[in-house]
Amino acid sequence: MRILQSIPELAQIPGPLFLAIGVFDGVHLGHQAVISTAARDAANDRGTAVVVTFDPHPAKVLQPQNSKRLLTATQHKIELIRALGVSHLLVLKFDREFAATPPEEFVRQLAAAARPLREICVGQEWSFGKNRAGNLALLQKLGVELDFRVVGVDPVTSEGAVVSSTAIRQAVEAGELADAARMLGREYTILGTVESGSHMGRSLGFPTANLSAHSEQYPPNGVYAAEARLEGKRLRGVVNLGVRPTVADGSPTRVLELHLFDFDRDIYGSDIEVRFIHYLRPEKKFENLAALRAQIARDVEAARD
Repeated sequence: MRILQSIPELAQIPGPLFLAIGVFDGVHLGHQAVISTAARDAANDRGTAVVVTFDPHPAKVLQPQNSKRLLTATQHKIELIRALGVSHLLVLKFDREFAATPPEEFVRQLAAAARPLREICVGQEWSFGKNRAGNLALLQKLGVELDFRVVGVDPVTSEGAVVSSTAIRQAVEAGELADAARMLGREYTILGTVESGSHMGRSLGFPTANLSAHSEQYPPNGVYAAEARLEGKRLRGVVNLGVRPTVADGSPTRVLELHLFDFDRDIYGSDIEVRFIHYLRPEKKFENLAALRAQIARDVEAARD
């Protein structure tokens, strides 16, 4: 997949171009419907489909004090879009200057760069541009003027409810991972980068990888049987998610620790995608490290089973 970082780069792609535009946090079934519509229309017209998204999530810039945790940080989102078979992805830097762009100007920039622009595909309720003044009606008006089609994809529903990033985030936070998977069209995963920790797990005989999850939404604290994807390989293990009450200093910061079975390599700086397979038990404080070590051994056996 070719990744572009500016609108003028669209001129390098053979046209006509079919753009699927959105934030796409989670790349859930609704987002997939937008992307697949653009890809289908491009194939039918011998054109090129390009997914257009933004980094970081606009809420992180416009409402940093109130922004929610993400379903997929940009790096994770890119990998999920890549898995859909997309050949071109345009990731636009979202900052306050970009946020101040009038919606008409944003669309005109896209149309001027494409050779030519044949279609823009978005969700029915998508809004964009300064003060979120852009919407489907404005796109359709500009489409008539600039000679491109506009497709507004209807919301996707699951069990009678509209699939949305907010609904999925709430399901993950509540531990309802099956509901989240149903709306995502895949099982919920977190992509984290391995960072240096206290090495407490290794001293207990169970080395762990501490993962920085890039603001992605955690499920409830506890111990989980897990599967990890590292360098294209799938590995089994056990995850502890929480504040580590037995060994921590009382800090409320949540930590995601992954112990991989039969694995002993230096993987600092590597990205690992973690899938939560089964909830084993809640996090708890133990009397001493010996009791903690014994429980971890039981957790490992339960996770292996």
